Parts: sequence; C-alpha cells; structure tokens
Amino acid sequence: MNRRGLLKATCAAALLAGVPRALLAASFEVTRSDAEWRAMLSDLEYSVMRREGTERPFTSPLNDEKRAGLFHCRGCDLPLYDAAAKYDSGTGWPSFWQALPGAVQTKQDRKFLMLRTEVHCRRCGSHLGHIFDDGPKPTGKRHCLNGVSLRFEPA
Repeated sequence: MNRRGLLKATCAAALLAGVPRALLAASFEVTRSDAEWRAMLSDLEYSVMRREGTERPFTSPLNDEKRAGLFHCRGCDLPLYDAAAKYDSGTGWPSFWQALPGAVQTKQDRKFLMLRTEVHCRRCGSHLGHIFDDGPKPTGKRHCLNGVSLRFEPA
C-alpha cells in the first residue's frame, strides 16, 4: 500500500469510528438519514438509540409502568415487548424476561473490557439495551432496556 492508500484508509476508519457497527453491517426495513434521526429524536434518545448510549438508571417513567399493553420501538413503532413479560429487576431500567417473537436482534458488545449481549430493534436497528443471564423463569434472561428507546401503548 502506498502513502495515498494508507491515508485514505486512515481517513475512512476515522470517519466510521463514531458509527456503531450494527448500523454499518446491516440494512433495515426502516432507514433514515442521520439528519432525519436527529430531527425526530431528543439528544438523549439519539445518543441511546443511534450511538448505543445508556440513560441514567431510575430516570425513565416506563420503569414504573405496570399496565397491560405493548412496548414499541420509539424509532419505528414496531411492537417489541409485552407488558406481561415485564418485571422489576431493581436495576432502575425497564426489564423484561423475553421479547415478542421476531422483534429484536442481538450482537456482541465488547466495550468496557467485558462481553455483553446488546439488543436492537430488528426493523430499524435502534439500540435498546442489553440482555443478561440473571432474569426470572421461564427464560432466565433479563432484557435490561433504556426507556427512551421505547414507547408504551396501553391495552
């Protein structure tokens, strides 16, 4: 590789460094430009859903939501979780023991020198949170989600 090629590769890598791998590697049914996402989401929603950030614990009103209904993706309105699968994990984030069939996708997250399972909306790729193996029966899973990634629709 010559110097020009190395410079191009370095610039491309630098530009893509801020874009989450999930958003680069997959195509989704619902796609929007970065400007469109920024226009429709608050700064916190954008940080969490498009940059894989995390909201502070105990800040989401959805953490205390107890009515029957469905939790939808804030990015594309896909139903993701049934309120019947929600439980109080004590973590400060809305937690569920399972998603609706075919609603989410996962990928490995190796940030912070640990291996975690990241969960995204399968239709628009929005980051929702992480899945852990310390949940209740019947699945033993804890889908620990950012409330800003969700919208609740009562039954």
